[in-house]
Amino acid sequence: MKCYEVQEATSDYEGVVRTDRNRPTPDDDEALVRIHAASLNYRDLAIANDQLAYPGASLPVVPLSDGAGEVVAVGEDVDRLSEGDRVATPFAPDWIEGEGTRAKMARTTGGNVDGALAEYATFSAESLAVLPEHFSYQQGATLSCAGLTAWRALVEDGDLTAGESVLALGTGGVSTFALQFATMQGAEVVVTSSSDDKLERARDLGAAQTLNYEEIPEWGAEVQQRTDGGVDHVIEVGGPGTLEQSLEAAAVNGHVHLIGVLAGQDGQVHPGLMLQKALTVEGVMGVGSRAMFDRMNRAMAATEMEPVIDRVFDFEDAREAYRYVEAGDHQGKVVISLE
Repeated sequence: MKCYEVQEATSDYEGVVRTDRNRPTPDDDEALVRIHAASLNYRDLAIANDQLAYPGASLPVVPLSDGAGEVVAVGEDVDRLSEGDRVATPFAPDWIEGEGTRAKMARTTGGNVDGALAEYATFSAESLAVLPEHFSYQQGATLSCAGLTAWRALVEDGDLTAGESVLALGTGGVSTFALQFATMQGAEVVVTSSSDDKLERARDLGAAQTLNYEEIPEWGAEVQQRTDGGVDHVIEVGGPGTLEQSLEAAAVNGHVHLIGVLAGQDGQVHPGLMLQKALTVEGVMGVGSRAMFDRMNRAMAATEMEPVIDRVFDFEDAREAYRYVEAGDHQGKVVISLE
């Protein structure tokens, strides 16, 4: 993949503000995409701050895995896409279908290969998912990491069905998508946050119950009591710092989908809880395949679901977008417009 937006990222996010306006030419199996919008994940902050490294990764790298744009040229061997198609960028460009493997997940957009914060980028045509027709480019730019992670955890891996229950920790991108997907599937959702305003918004999006974890520090037991024995699925984005409470909140035979480490790398975990409840604790790595992406897009198109966008920054204000995500005041996704 070739991108033209290379600057060194630093702890104050100085490295995401300049673009080379040259237009690359796609190889025979590639599509050239004019990127219209991209969005941020906490992963992008960790990469820029040199706190997260992928095999073969080195700075500078074009940041961001999540983007959306228009196909403006295709290689000679491409018949799956055409000029004018609206597409989303891939998180793991080599994972097209089937089970994830180390080889399929080895390359990650915005990690060890250049990412979506560019005016033009080339990708393997097989790796690009076509956007639902009702999405704007800004909405389409929210899907590749946060959206697909939540979809895979709950629907692809978790087999979420109507009548089950889900606990979503916080109101960031993954958790907000989880709330929306769970509601779409007919599940009952509990959402935690330290902000009453965010909890009110979560209820507007379909949360059946909410709780402020600063007011209720032992929220695991509280969730178990409110749901008459615990939830079937936990979207665990905190990591070891919150995992013990998540295990407490889960029901017997429940699933804990371990996705992030936002609450830190350190914490106590008691295996006894997992054994007593016969819990399944799954790490969600590599996000998902393009085939999963396609299924997610079809579901959103059928229900006309729309991603939640907290704020849109201009490209010139990309550093401010990083700082805004770092502050944690957002709900849903933070987008950078390249238009």
